[in-house]
Amino acid sequence: MSGPVPGVSVVICAYTEDRWQDILAAVASVAAQSYPALETLVVVDHHPVLRRRLARHFAGGRRVRVLANTGPRGLSAGRNTGVAAAVGEVVAFLDDDAVAERDWLHHFAHAYTDPRVMAVGGRTQPVWASRRRPAWFPEEFDWVVGCSYRGLPPGRTVVRNVLGGNASFRRSALVTVGGFASGIGRDGQRLPLGGEETELCIRLARAVPDALLLIDDRAVIHHRVPAARERFGYFGTRAYAEGLSKALVARSVGAGAGLASERRYTTRVLPAGVARGLRDALLGRPGGAGRAGAIVAGLAVTTGGYLVGSVRARRQGGRFTRGTV
Repeated sequence: MSGPVPGVSVVICAYTEDRWQDILAAVASVAAQSYPALETLVVVDHHPVLRRRLARHFAGGRRVRVLANTGPRGLSAGRNTGVAAAVGEVVAFLDDDAVAERDWLHHFAHAYTDPRVMAVGGRTQPVWASRRRPAWFPEEFDWVVGCSYRGLPPGRTVVRNVLGGNASFRRSALVTVGGFASGIGRDGQRLPLGGEETELCIRLARAVPDALLLIDDRAVIHHRVPAARERFGYFGTRAYAEGLSKALVARSVGAGAGLASERRYTTRVLPAGVARGLRDALLGRPGGAGRAGAIVAGLAVTTGGYLVGSVRARRQGGRFTRGTV
């Protein structure tokens, strides 16, 4: 059973003028798609100066609209603002510091000819500021810099959740579950939190029991990794913040669902990564010992964040609110 190829609205959330050129590049990559977007919605997170500057830049453009985040500060509310304004049957999300390959929307849109498909994610490749991956940085932890990581299934396959910086959803499904929850993901504060797309996808699968959530690794974007995020200090901070976020996700949807994929990752993917690193070290290959050590440290810090977050969630009852679109 198949239906027509749906129209797609693209949402790009922005929050700082420091990424001006990145934002313009992201919008340009959407304009160059082989399957044209119905519109590009640039949602600005409580930054009136940036919003006015973008509005002037895109004035007169037929397919670019600049909007202010109408909810609380943060990525989740910004995405919900975009969903509420979108006209497409499908809403795709692109990070403001990423560019999409030409067939990105083609692969997304054609997956939705199956009416059971409610979400489709893609593959996000890092673009390192230093032009090469740091020797110590393990591919298993590329999620730290917002990219696809070793351990994700290849090809086009069913998954528990998509990754938010390169993802699409059937708009009706987002409306059904109320959108992204605020208080789990990034909100402009110091800690680089995440996990809001995981929580949403689990709720979506529960609300629509026959829903299919897919990753298609042909839908590729290239995500810029600034020099500051190539350092071990950021690696540790982001891993700790992920643990905090996972605790909130588990409180929202239950530890069974909230940590199902993470159990396989920690018991199979990470031990294999440590073994590869140690093997490379024994063979005299650069970075092997560093990668093995980074995996062990990253897991320990993430676990610590999860434990701290779990205690806080029990004491405070959680600090997130379900979104509205």
